[in-house]
Amino acid sequence: MEIRIDELQRQEKYKLLIGCIIPRPIAWVTSQDGNGVINAAPFSYFNVASIEPMMVSVAVMRKPGSVRKDTAQNIVETGEFVVNMVDVHNVDAVNQTSADYPPQVSEVDALGLAVAPSSVVAVPRLLASRIHFECKLHQVVELGSPTTSDLIIGEVVHVHVADELYHAGRIDAHAFAPVSRLAGHTYATLGDLFDRPRPVYEPDPASK
Repeated sequence: MEIRIDELQRQEKYKLLIGCIIPRPIAWVTSQDGNGVINAAPFSYFNVASIEPMMVSVAVMRKPGSVRKDTAQNIVETGEFVVNMVDVHNVDAVNQTSADYPPQVSEVDALGLAVAPSSVVAVPRLLASRIHFECKLHQVVELGSPTTSDLIIGEVVHVHVADELYHAGRIDAHAFAPVSRLAGHTYATLGDLFDRPRPVYEPDPASK
């Protein structure tokens, strides 16, 4: 099947992207506005952006009329946020924070989510998560014309990992039990793991 992008409506593009690009890791982002209201929201347009410096990226789609969502607005204003990672133990709470709460209402307060102070940034982290990336805003890339998405690139300045997940410098994937996003209302667990060693290129001696 050939699909012409210029013939697709916005919702059709959305379904195509979230159905094909799976599984997607989820960033459970906490941010804070100037009045101290703590926002918590999940975003599955999330991934590693750089190793050195250590950076992650989160794309936050805008509301109709090119209006920034609370998370993006808070990050632009304060320059800080925390990515709390999602697993099988907290996914129900994560899903609850995806509701469209008004800016003045804290999802953390409304849902009774426990928080703890971060070590470097002012934004608190969620205790329901066992891995936290404290981030300073590096750059916001506005996508679309008019803007339809804020691609937020954050520099990771501190990391918290639960002791039971960290062994010999590596994360125990089974103990972590991460949850990813699929299409529609569907989530996925880790599933089967398998290795494929990276091949080493060796020139053909006959070509010399």
